[in-house]
Amino acid sequence: MTETSLLVGPFNRVEGDLEIKLDIADGQVRSAYVNSPMFRGFERILLGKAPFDVLTITPRICGICSISQSAAAARALASAAGGRPEPEGEKVAALLHAIENISDHITHFNLFFMPDFTRPVYADRAWHTEALERFTAQKGSSLRAAIEARSKLLHIVGLLGGKWPHTLAIQPGGVTRAPSVRDKIRIAADLREFRKYLETTLFGAPVETFAALSSVDELDRWATGDAGFFLRLSASLGLDRMGQGQGRYMSFGAYPMASGPLFAAGTWDNGNFSELDVSAIREDLSHAWMLGDNLHPAEGQTLPDEAMREDAYSWCKAPRLAGKPVETGALARQIIDRHPLALALAAEGGVRARIAGRLLEVARTQILLEELVGSIRPEARFMAQVAMPDFGEGVGLVEAARGSLGHWITIERGQIASYQIIAPTTWNFSPRDTAGTEGPVEAALKGAKVLDAEENPISVQHIVRSFDPCMVCTVH
Repeated sequence: MTETSLLVGPFNRVEGDLEIKLDIADGQVRSAYVNSPMFRGFERILLGKAPFDVLTITPRICGICSISQSAAAARALASAAGGRPEPEGEKVAALLHAIENISDHITHFNLFFMPDFTRPVYADRAWHTEALERFTAQKGSSLRAAIEARSKLLHIVGLLGGKWPHTLAIQPGGVTRAPSVRDKIRIAADLREFRKYLETTLFGAPVETFAALSSVDELDRWATGDAGFFLRLSASLGLDRMGQGQGRYMSFGAYPMASGPLFAAGTWDNGNFSELDVSAIREDLSHAWMLGDNLHPAEGQTLPDEAMREDAYSWCKAPRLAGKPVETGALARQIIDRHPLALALAAEGGVRARIAGRLLEVARTQILLEELVGSIRPEARFMAQVAMPDFGEGVGLVEAARGSLGHWITIERGQIASYQIIAPTTWNFSPRDTAGTEGPVEAALKGAKVLDAEENPISVQHIVRSFDPCMVCTVH
């Protein structure tokens, strides 16, 4: 048996720093240790601030998913105040949030994930020339088309939110901008333009056709657009068998409304659905450079271990649901929402499944966005008055593009006494827990092939990117 170790990182095309220690035996990863090497301290910055300051500060955690942070913060404040947004305000907040999420999916697919297939290691593959033409950094035709389509889609955020990122439009009582009839017409036109990109470049067919896929066999037969190209090279490289997860998924439920989220909340554990029990969340600190006990985020604190004790290896806490790691993200959302294709992909649970889950969510979200815009009533109220209490607790649970995002706030004497955030990448890239159980990415990396003399294994790159890490969100 040949054994060695590799330290991979920092990864390029990842939001923030990421390091992974790999123990390798006989050309395969035997164990992986994921490290978030950057501590930022947003949760400590918020202590002692006025509650409404979270609407300004928390979106700065990330420039890609700032609306997700904004939506979670607004929900946490509304929860603490015992209020809720006006229904029409919820629709506009969902519209803004969904546009950010779908933009993030497009960015991930074209700029973060697919460029790996232009690498020289794949020069002997029949599809390599086509990969170079479509996905070479700064030059690829698909990259250029995606960037242009994304920029036009984000016009809607500019119209309703004033700017992107870091809009202040989403508030505990709703949104600051009431769209007019004329605004609805402009938004609908922008969505038609984005649909045109999806149907000519990404899917090469109507979004409804892709959204209606119901089995892996139907997915295997999809041949058009960049989605079809991805599926061809995926079959060539066996991405369906690469990076398989632990088979546990969670969603807080995307785009909350008075009648419930537009994509369902819940959990899926190797074939078994359950309702989400948020009280079962604990943040395990056994392998994190954090001090304190393993507590629910409503009770926990962020106390960095400046001594960086030797038995820990990451600044990332290890959130667990009922003592188990769970995977979050688009695939998880679509499984929990019981889409037939996602359920078929759940058993596969590898690189192809995660990417196909995002593509499926892009198609379904485009349809959802068009329905949302059509349902907005400009004559209605879009903002309710929400007064913050001097004492209170609240929670805001939303779904960012990368997965489940939660904010927990405690207010005492009119100031923030505690603020805890668990980001999607904190779930997915968590270190081991007290029982020694790996986080989702650590588990998915076991068995990844490492070629001779590879210092930055290509299989590891594919697996890590299939989770779409955002390390700046991880440790805040």
